[in-house]
Amino acid sequence: MAKLFPKAHVIGFLSSLILTAAAFSVVTLDLSFGAEMAILLVTAIIQASLQLFLFMHIGESDDRKDLYINIAYAVFVGLVTILGSIFVMVWGW
Repeated sequence: MAKLFPKAHVIGFLSSLILTAAAFSVVTLDLSFGAEMAILLVTAIIQASLQLFLFMHIGESDDRKDLYINIAYAVFVGLVTILGSIFVMVWGW
């Protein structure tokens, strides 16, 4: 019966709830801008990696190298899109 209970998924879900509450606390607490951004950045990175490895089963596949390359490419495209949009909006190119 212990093999059928998804203990890792329950722990991941509870961790996601705790990380969401920590990110929400930024709204309710009166913190400096730097502290708010640091908390949001850390909780977002931890939660994204938690989602990838626990719920998307990234670590359970045989072709891990291909999956990591795809993730790196997606992060690259996302960063180029975000930074390019900021560049266009700020400097008007």
